[in-house]
Amino acid sequence: MTHVGQPVTPAQAPVADAEGPSTWKDVVGAYVGLTKPRVIELLLLTTVPVMFFAARGVPDLMLVVWTVIGGTLSAGSASAYNCVYDRDIDEQMRRTRRRALPRHIVTAHSALVFATVLAVVSTAVLWWGVNGLSAGLSLGANAFYVFVYTMLLKRRTTQNIVWGGIAGCFPALIGWTAVTGELAWAPIVLFLVVFFWTPPHTWALALRYREDYANVDVPMLPVVKPAREVGRQIVLYSWVMVATSLALWPIGNLGWFYPSAAAILGAVFLVEAHRMWGRTRGTESLSEIKPMRLFHHSNLYLSLLFVAVAIDPLITR
Repeated sequence: MTHVGQPVTPAQAPVADAEGPSTWKDVVGAYVGLTKPRVIELLLLTTVPVMFFAARGVPDLMLVVWTVIGGTLSAGSASAYNCVYDRDIDEQMRRTRRRALPRHIVTAHSALVFATVLAVVSTAVLWWGVNGLSAGLSLGANAFYVFVYTMLLKRRTTQNIVWGGIAGCFPALIGWTAVTGELAWAPIVLFLVVFFWTPPHTWALALRYREDYANVDVPMLPVVKPAREVGRQIVLYSWVMVATSLALWPIGNLGWFYPSAAAILGAVFLVEAHRMWGRTRGTESLSEIKPMRLFHHSNLYLSLLFVAVAIDPLITR
């Protein structure tokens, strides 16, 4: 499988360095790397603010601590499982060839045990320190990411991150249930915001690394469709995402701060999405399309939107 630009054969793909650990710090760093800390940061940014929203103020700080610990361990477990299953293609991709398994710092068996221990401990922490519903949702998100996205969808369909991205939407539900012990429409709306945010975010990154995905036959949308079509779909998802974010205002009974922030952040995001789509006209050149601008902007958008969710109850009560 190749993308719409110049084909890249598997022979051209870089081979991961075969090296072992030199110090205990290498081993510790490798295990930490298996958890994908940058991903965890983003997931926590969609968990903790929702706890402030659910509490309509400052939640119990020990509850926040237990939720953060359990959520971190659960997300780390899912990422480690993903690294084990994808170690074959990670060796061939420039973006991932420096991970622990391709470098042979950690064995697949050790990583699998590590991921399982994290899953068990995270479920126990959330069950004991938070509540059973939050623990169940966290375990469900972990299982969905591993079995549905990683093992079933990722290598089979261009819709892999659309439906596989559901796993990344669960933190909004977990943050809410940690405080209230039950589900409601407001966290479901936030769940949907993350759901519609995931394709623009991930496809922008996939555009940048489409040769990597093409080399390993992962059918990300930018691999099988021209950049123009990818840009069009990014714009469509972006509009739905912004509309969904504004729906939280009446459903969540929020004050003036959140809708103001959501409108401004959404307008800026839509401008950036349309600009990237415009740059795809007549070209497949990444230097002209600049997909990473939208990728980095998407991280900022989601972070600030959820911060606004947390701040609104504090200043508009």
